[in-house]
Amino acid sequence: MSLTLEQVKRIAHLARIETSDAEALTTQGHLNGIFQLIEQMQAVDTSGVEPMAHAQDVSQRLREDAVTESDRRAAYQAVAPEVEVGLYLVPKVIE
Repeated sequence: MSLTLEQVKRIAHLARIETSDAEALTTQGHLNGIFQLIEQMQAVDTSGVEPMAHAQDVSQRLREDAVTESDRRAAYQAVAPEVEVGLYLVPKVIE
């Protein structure tokens, strides 16, 4: 698939991008190059290749899922302007 100059200008118009004729011609070359690369990639036989979730087959080091900090809720609410039943009270902003 390749794009014509008119198609590139139409795409630019739809995207609300102002382009000169020289810019549209350059963009046409770039887009057609991308489409050629896509066609080459689609031509490769991948029927025996298993899909991968990531390009590298590595696993992350995981830490133990344990609590590392103490409960500071009371200290944080002690400095809050207004608290009621453990909840922060804020001014009403929507009428």
